[in-house]
Formats: sequence, C-alpha cells, structure tokens
Amino acid sequence: MSRSTSSEATVQLELERHPYRNAVRNGRPDTVVHVGEARIPIGGGAVAVIAGPCAVEGRDTLLATARALSGLGVRMLRGGAFKPRTSPHSFQGLGHEGLELLAEARELTGMAIVTEVLSPEEVPLVARYADVLQVGTRNMANYRLLQALGDCGRPVLLKRGMAATVEELLCAAEYVLAAGNPDVILCERGIRSFEPLVRNAFDLNVIPLLAELTHLPVIVDPSHAAGRVDLVHGVSLGAVAAGAHGLIVEVHEQPGAALVDGGQSLDLAGAARLLDGVDAVAGAIGRRLDRAAHTVAA
Repeated sequence: MSRSTSSEATVQLELERHPYRNAVRNGRPDTVVHVGEARIPIGGGAVAVIAGPCAVEGRDTLLATARALSGLGVRMLRGGAFKPRTSPHSFQGLGHEGLELLAEARELTGMAIVTEVLSPEEVPLVARYADVLQVGTRNMANYRLLQALGDCGRPVLLKRGMAATVEELLCAAEYVLAAGNPDVILCERGIRSFEPLVRNAFDLNVIPLLAELTHLPVIVDPSHAAGRVDLVHGVSLGAVAAGAHGLIVEVHEQPGAALVDGGQSLDLAGAARLLDGVDAVAGAIGRRLDRAAHTVAA
C-alpha cells in the first residue's frame, strides 16, 4: 500500500469513528437546504428570514400577520400549532386546527410554513402541512423524534438545547442525517445562564465556529436569544454580520395582545425596519437578503 493510499485509509477510518460523521465539515461544501415548492434557499450567499407569531392563536391574527409579512417580502412563515410550555396551564397551541390555519396562510400568500413537531407520533401529521419541521430546544435530545424525522420528506430546523454544547447539537443533527434526511438547518437560540436581564445568553461564537465544524446552514433566533423586543434588532444584525445564513424572528400583528411571547415579538413596523437593516448588513459583507419582490393584496 502506498503512503498516500495509507493516509487516505486512515482519514476514512477516522471519519467512520467520528461522532457526527455526516455533519462534520471534512472538506465538504456548504449544504444549501431548499424549502417548499418555491425551493427557497437556506445556506449559501443569501440570508433567509422566517417570521411570524410564536403560536398560532387564531385565523384573523395569523392571516393578517402573514399578509403583512408577505407584503414585506418575507417568504417563510413561522407559527406554532403545538407549543411545549413550561407550565401545563399555559397556552399549548391549537393543534391540528393550527396546522390547517397555517396551510390556509400558505395558500393565501405563497409563503412556506415552518412549525414545531413534538413527538415521533406526530411527525406524519405535521409533515402533511409544514414545509419545515422544527425541533425546539426542549426536544433537541429527543432521539426517537430525531430518528423519526429522518424519513419525513421535509427539511428539519434543529434548535440548540438551552444547556447543550456545540458537539451535542451536532450529534443531534447527526441522528437526523444518519436516518436518511440530508436537509438539516441548525439554529442558535441562546443558552441558559445566570444573567436575569435577558432571556438567554446569545452565543455569537457559535456562528463562525459551526462554519468551521460543519457544512450545515446555521440560522439564529434573536427573539428567544434576547427575550426582549428592544434587543432583537441588534442581535439580528450581529448574527448576520457574523455569517448566519438566516433568522427566525417572532412577529405579531399586535404583540401586546399575543398569548405567547408578546414581549419579545416585533410589530409589523419593527419587522420592516429589521428587514431593511438585514439587507444593509448583508450587502456590506457581500451577501444579500432573500426577499420576494411581490406583495399580497389585503
């Protein structure tokens, strides 16, 4: 065996033993995940924006918010039909009805739908309605759920656990990849710390670090990272400047009336300002905001 062949065999053996062998960079080019029938790109040179209410609360509010966001050029709508909450007495979402409302919003606006799935049993149901299935921070280490997402036929948005290391996040992604789904989007949403003035500690280090460690696209959730609407703009722009491939932002038509996370949700005017800011920062670093040109009639 030649020296070069021996070296290649050693590298291959090391890769086979790697804990996240499918997610590791290892010379692989950046993965671009394409979402929905429009094949909206997440990854590459564009900065994607996913926006909408934390939870689907009702038809009128959801459709009004979706119309307004689509009119601003946002191409992907977020909204939780199933909501895991710390207290069992808090609003848990509308369930199947919420999924149907999200599908109606997609029909009205053409936006792709991003929503959370909580259990392996619910994967087929949610996949019938959603364009992207989100795994929330509480479920990052729900390995049965991650395995079930391996053949769901939809991209998976995987949020970092609130106390998870970077390697634990990548190993969670590996469960989905190893089960056969190559379309995984990583999401940094802040980690729990001792600081009481913000909801979480936003780990800006993670964005360039993950660019070295993995080929998977990385987006940021500034709403949960900060937990305060007055900080969302700055966190978002910092994330884009650091190389994030996109944002998932909470936006509500009337944040003061929101049943969930109103205090960290942008109103529609704030969303418009954020998009303009992201566009400017992306342009300054040689990238672009992925923003639709059309508007939706009221």
